[in-house]
Amino acid sequence: MKNLFNVIPSGFFNCLASGSNHRVYSDCLLVIYEQYEREITYRLARNRIRDALASYLLENHIHFIEQEDGAKAEKNYNEIANVIIRKFCAKDIGWLEEDNDDATYEKNILMTESGILLAEFLQKLIMPEREEFSSYIFNIYNILQNAEQWSEEPYVNGLKNIYRNARLLSKSLKRLATFIKKIIERMVKEESLESLTENLLEYCDGSFIREYARLTKQQNIHIYRFFIKSKLDEFLNSSEINGRLILGCAQEEGLDENQAKEYVTDMIESTKRFLVEDYDRIMRDIKHKINVYLQIAIGRARFLRNREMDMRGNVEQTIRYIVNEMDEIGWKETVPEEMFSLFTLDKHEFIDKGSVRYPRKPQAILRENVVELEEMTKEDMEKARLAQEKEAYNPYAKEKMKEYLERIMGKDIKISSEDFPLQSKRDLLCALSAVAYSGENGYSVEVLDGYLETNQMLLRRFGITKEKMK
Repeated sequence: MKNLFNVIPSGFFNCLASGSNHRVYSDCLLVIYEQYEREITYRLARNRIRDALASYLLENHIHFIEQEDGAKAEKNYNEIANVIIRKFCAKDIGWLEEDNDDATYEKNILMTESGILLAEFLQKLIMPEREEFSSYIFNIYNILQNAEQWSEEPYVNGLKNIYRNARLLSKSLKRLATFIKKIIERMVKEESLESLTENLLEYCDGSFIREYARLTKQQNIHIYRFFIKSKLDEFLNSSEINGRLILGCAQEEGLDENQAKEYVTDMIESTKRFLVEDYDRIMRDIKHKINVYLQIAIGRARFLRNREMDMRGNVEQTIRYIVNEMDEIGWKETVPEEMFSLFTLDKHEFIDKGSVRYPRKPQAILRENVVELEEMTKEDMEKARLAQEKEAYNPYAKEKMKEYLERIMGKDIKISSEDFPLQSKRDLLCALSAVAYSGENGYSVEVLDGYLETNQMLLRRFGITKEKMK
């Protein structure tokens, strides 16, 4: 096995080490790399690279660079850019190379292979590329389906390409299974119930859930697995194809016949093993983790909803005190009838075992505080009433969901998820709320197989049945 530092210069990573100008140097490498994006080679005039670096230094107000002895060299932007280029071209760094044009004798800057790979690596760290998992499966199927694409070179254009796609899919799914926790954590990191709800909706409508859905539905491996497996078996069992694969492998990889035969067999068997066995195990693990982390998200939502019980209790006591005071002055004569429900605090609809509270030691009042109260005008009271009415309105309340279900069902006793309008996020929330309140509203819910996909949203199929009145 080759050692990394036998391949790259000894100081290849020095510019990225802590204590140096690592932030400036990493940005400068990416600035240089961007200059080559629209060029046909990684060779540009030195003046162009210098001007691009000087522009970056000017925009970020970098007036000096720290030297190895800790001193700060004050220079103009062009001089600093030249210093950076010379540093990157140094033999112990090896990110760039300086060359003279044979025709014009103009100085050019070349990015080395190691420098290009490092710049691409830094770009992927900053902004990872989003992978389309299902494309790997389709590529494998497409290669095997079109034999004319690889018939002349079955090893290079056929097996090697299939093996590469299988390995890329395996690596991608393993990364997803490993880091999916971070995806869900980013989704549930917010501190309020409202922002958590928005994140959940964004997750359901986001690119990840669409890619995962394509992998499990449109490009499901079960659609292609039998065909892929039979073709790979043909690679092993057909003496003609197998012989050409071994010959091509020996020429391409520099192996003798026995080594090439073992190499080809291992590639075919490992590809089959991944697509037939390992793929299912990885997908089961991903599905399990998604379910676990979404359950955590639900628990977090409940925690966010209930964590400020002390404050809520104080607010309820205050409102109850106000209501009692208003009872004495006949509040029903001054408040519109449609707002009576706002002041009904003794229904106890949601009491459960978690509502039991132990008595606490009352806080001793050591000093009396006197607060002057500002008398509200009629305009202030009207604004407060409208604001309270607006805050109290809940379009997904239990009573409204009962009316919604009755309207959807009509005279039917049972309906399925396909009967619900699901053209928008509001429709989805109505359907979910109707299911959530179904038990309290006199309905039973049955989870069915399969999913519904509409307007880039994924929903488990279900059925709702109206229970007989006892």
